[in-house]
Amino acid sequence: MLNSNQIKSESVFLKQVCVVAIPVALQCMLQASFSIVDQIMIGQLGSVNIAAIGLAGKFSSIFSVVVSAVGAVTGIMVSQFIGSGQTKESEKSLTLNLLIGFAIAVLFSLLCLLIPNQIMRMYIRDAATIDVSVNYLKIISITFIPIAGTTMISTMLRCMERAGIPLFTTFIAAIFNTVLNYLLIFGKIGLPKMGVTGAAIATVISCIVNFMLTLSGLIYIYYTKKMKFHFSVHLKTMNAKQYGFILFPILINEFLWSMGENIYAAIYGHLGTDQCAAMTLTNPVQGLTIGALSGLAQAAGILIGKKLGNKDMKQAYHEANKLIQYGLTGSVILSMILVIVKPFYVTLFQVPDDVKYVAEQLLFVFAIISPIKVLNMILGGGILRSGGKTKIIMWIDIIGTWGFGVPLGYISAFVFELPIAYVYFILSLEEVIRLIISFVVFRKKMWMQSL
Repeated sequence: MLNSNQIKSESVFLKQVCVVAIPVALQCMLQASFSIVDQIMIGQLGSVNIAAIGLAGKFSSIFSVVVSAVGAVTGIMVSQFIGSGQTKESEKSLTLNLLIGFAIAVLFSLLCLLIPNQIMRMYIRDAATIDVSVNYLKIISITFIPIAGTTMISTMLRCMERAGIPLFTTFIAAIFNTVLNYLLIFGKIGLPKMGVTGAAIATVISCIVNFMLTLSGLIYIYYTKKMKFHFSVHLKTMNAKQYGFILFPILINEFLWSMGENIYAAIYGHLGTDQCAAMTLTNPVQGLTIGALSGLAQAAGILIGKKLGNKDMKQAYHEANKLIQYGLTGSVILSMILVIVKPFYVTLFQVPDDVKYVAEQLLFVFAIISPIKVLNMILGGGILRSGGKTKIIMWIDIIGTWGFGVPLGYISAFVFELPIAYVYFILSLEEVIRLIISFVVFRKKMWMQSL
């Protein structure tokens, strides 16, 4: 039985979680919802276009994952510095990570512009799909720089408990993307009918709008509070070696994990265009489901990081347990809803019936795996990283993805030649391995440290 002080403490914590988690969850769900609308529009163009966009998106997701790793480092540093009252250091952390994020964006943009054909041939052999995906990849490479900026600044705003600003900017950008998709894909109000090219251009414009609005939000906060932002990369409480110990394991981890995901995409692509199209149709729903609970991972990283920065280890561990419980409950409920609505979702697309049937099977498999994915997201993407010991997460993900996921995917697809739904389920068992290891690390408290 909780006493009045404990009840008050739990209430305060739940409010803190909601301040961060709800805007982030809504933001991710908005992105996924508008992505579903985009997929429905593009779905009218046929399986080749759906597969092409899905595969090109897989390579661009490598960039997204790597730059998100830098965003994770930003969150670790900023939350701990704010928790310990070092505001100037938090601002310097943002500056440093922004520069690194921009450098990564330039590198990936050059790859997409210089060798797009070689990139897409890694995924699929169909010439028509490659032609469409190459054109799409070249255009969306322009989004990498604004995405990097938006990622870092949004992280800073969430750590400042102003998560509503990234939510608002994402909503505006998503509206831009959806409206422009409709106009440019189908050639409305006198515009040319551009198909996949129109979808790519809409994405570029919406990403630039998102970045400009997010940056304006940060500037507005500093202006209204009459605060001066400290542009510097020279941290007083952290040297380059310490920063490297946090950054490089996350970069390596996220890059290798993303490469594993891209190998999975290549496996799906080699199973056939229709199979790949079916998997692509499930992506928005996966994003919507995971996005609904992604706010808990963000809240975990920020709130637990602040507690560790303040050296309140006992409370940090207690709150981490609470966040795990919230994630498990929410993910089970969402999986049950997904099982009910999946037959209705696949009817939204103008694709052959066999593609719809396979997509429905894949959604059922995802519903089974989803709670495990969510727990891994909260533990690995939030709690265990909050102390800055990122090397632990790196090894957990390497073991899961490369020790189990990739070999299982290859064997099930090319040795046993199983259908894609079975391949997806078998390779997803790597999530179970990651979760077991993560729980052992969590219980031993080896992740807990103050920067």
